[in-house]
Amino acid sequence: MTAPLLSVKNLRVQFRIDRKNSFDALKGISFDVMPNQTVALVGESGSGKSVTSLAVLGLLPKENATVDKGSRIEFEGKNLLALNNAEKRALRGAKISMIFQEPMSSLNPVFTIGYQIEEVLKEHMGLSGSGSRDKAIALLKEVGIPSPEERIDYYPHQMSGGQQQRVMIAMAIACEPKLLIADEPTTALDVTIQKQILDLIAALQKKHGMSVLFITHDLAVVADIADHVVVMRNGDIKEQGAAKDVFAAPKDDYTKALLACRPVVDSRPKRLPVIDDFMAGRADAMRLDQRSRGVTEADPVVLEVKGLCKDFYSRDGLFGKKTFHAAKDVSFKLRKGKTLGLVGESGSGKTTVGLTLMRLHDATKGEAWFDGKNIFAMSEKEFLPYKKRIQIIFQNPYASLNPRFTVGQIIMEPMIVHGIGANTDERAKRVFELLAKVGLPEMSFYKYPHEFSGGQRQRIAIARCLTMKPDILICDESVSALDVSVQAQVLNLLQDLQDEFGLSFIFISHDLAVVKYMSDEVMVMSEGNVVEQGNADALYAAPKAEYTKKLLDSIPKGLHG
Repeated sequence: MTAPLLSVKNLRVQFRIDRKNSFDALKGISFDVMPNQTVALVGESGSGKSVTSLAVLGLLPKENATVDKGSRIEFEGKNLLALNNAEKRALRGAKISMIFQEPMSSLNPVFTIGYQIEEVLKEHMGLSGSGSRDKAIALLKEVGIPSPEERIDYYPHQMSGGQQQRVMIAMAIACEPKLLIADEPTTALDVTIQKQILDLIAALQKKHGMSVLFITHDLAVVADIADHVVVMRNGDIKEQGAAKDVFAAPKDDYTKALLACRPVVDSRPKRLPVIDDFMAGRADAMRLDQRSRGVTEADPVVLEVKGLCKDFYSRDGLFGKKTFHAAKDVSFKLRKGKTLGLVGESGSGKTTVGLTLMRLHDATKGEAWFDGKNIFAMSEKEFLPYKKRIQIIFQNPYASLNPRFTVGQIIMEPMIVHGIGANTDERAKRVFELLAKVGLPEMSFYKYPHEFSGGQRQRIAIARCLTMKPDILICDESVSALDVSVQAQVLNLLQDLQDEFGLSFIFISHDLAVVKYMSDEVMVMSEGNVVEQGNADALYAAPKAEYTKKLLDSIPKGLHG
């Protein structure tokens, strides 16, 4: 019988919070990764997935992490927990490599991608000069980077998110490791880029005979590539087995919940069930109550955009100038109390349209009629009263909340700027009301952003927008990086707010299932152009454009179950 390449046995990890308190991040988990096998480690934030990967690599923080003495992590028969630092460094990158979740945080912005790949080759394979450069070019070609001879001298910011992730994969496979750990490598990527990355990892696994430990919060993503699935929650393994068995007949209620709490393209319940609804047996009843979507000519128009164009310029040589057309002749109507979904790949122009409507970019051409006025033709002073009526929720709540301000200060700040509320007490009272509205306790007022989870931070961002009592809310990828259950909670919150206040949403996302669930109308964009638009149900049922069909075909199969 073939021995496992990696065997995790009774792994217990404890983190110290302070002198008296600690918590168990892993509570005695065990699983194997066989040679040439892809194992998916699946669960929500806090389940212990990433702690497991860091323990395998020997990267747990020494200051506050303790691994139980009875734990073992065996790789090729050696206990990794017993290795010294030099032995761990020799192993990492050579025999065990890792692809991290966020390439822009993992790639050094001041070095070219070629330099960073060659650094790995020099460290572990002793290559240098033209030998390391040629190997780096070959690796870029292998992971599908176009014109690798030219791109090798690019800096990370000159590449798209999907290309940056491919560079990370090239670095990870540079030394032909026996085990590749992929930690959420597709979380914030477009559906088509996500499919390309998943196909690439699967192809490289077969070509190089690697084993892959694939970490994700989304079971649907690994439906096609995993041989074995390990489902985790709160530091425990709830279920594990062959992927086909887990997908066909999940045994644990939590596994069933993870599979089912994402929106699907053929159903639109009024409220999305979350994990707790499944565990309490409420989910089936909730799914029966469906929400009607769509627009008619009778629905009043709150915003009409005509011929919106946005160009960006860059230097070309000493005196030349390059023009990039980010948005080309974009026109649409947004109706009161309705949601317009904007979908397309990175670089399609979705976010550019949103930021231009906010006047964070100046339109090159076009008109945007709001309340009888063309907001593109206004001066900054004239636009100021309209600013509070069009608000935006950004993708990353970690970056959009000031870490030095308490939540109370963050939410009160726009009220002070726009003169809302007579005094501090009146504003504070409004903040407490909004915190309750978005499902956060009163104590949140006094805390700082770092004390909250990603989903809670996104709720804080929503509360900040609501201080302005906006007519239009632009949601720019505002749920794309959240766990499936937290995502469902935020989407339910947005629906509740729309029903209560009659808000109009422009919902920008690369996730077609989420867009279908939220939208009355959908506009599909590609390379700055509007490819197709229409009522959501009709467009998804019978897309006319080949590009739209390609996007729909890229949805992971697990989402349809």
